[in-house]
Amino acid sequence: MKILKNHIFLSLCLVALLIYLASRFSLPLPTWIYFYANDLLCMPIVLSLSLATLRLIKKTDTIYVPLSIIFVLTVYYAIYFEWLMPKINMRYTGDLIDVILYFLGAFLFYFFHKRLF
Repeated sequence: MKILKNHIFLSLCLVALLIYLASRFSLPLPTWIYFYANDLLCMPIVLSLSLATLRLIKKTDTIYVPLSIIFVLTVYYAIYFEWLMPKINMRYTGDLIDVILYFLGAFLFYFFHKRLF
């Protein structure tokens, strides 16, 4: 489970948690952090957790996430959170910048995950 102990993964999770807590307690942060930072962090965190789960199930550390799976999962998140959820729940808003940040986060994960994990 070296992924879950990796300092970069833990840092990403900590930043996402701090942003969430800041919003819950109405702490003043720049609006771009509230609106966009977690969208950038989303895919690296989700993909890292998915990879850690897959490695646990398969009992091997030699499995990596192929680009096709990263792409499909990112498209799924973009469609679900930026198109479907805004139609269902008024709390959500669709934003093209969020979609771009999902893909940027996924690209960063793909570029670095074989070196880091």
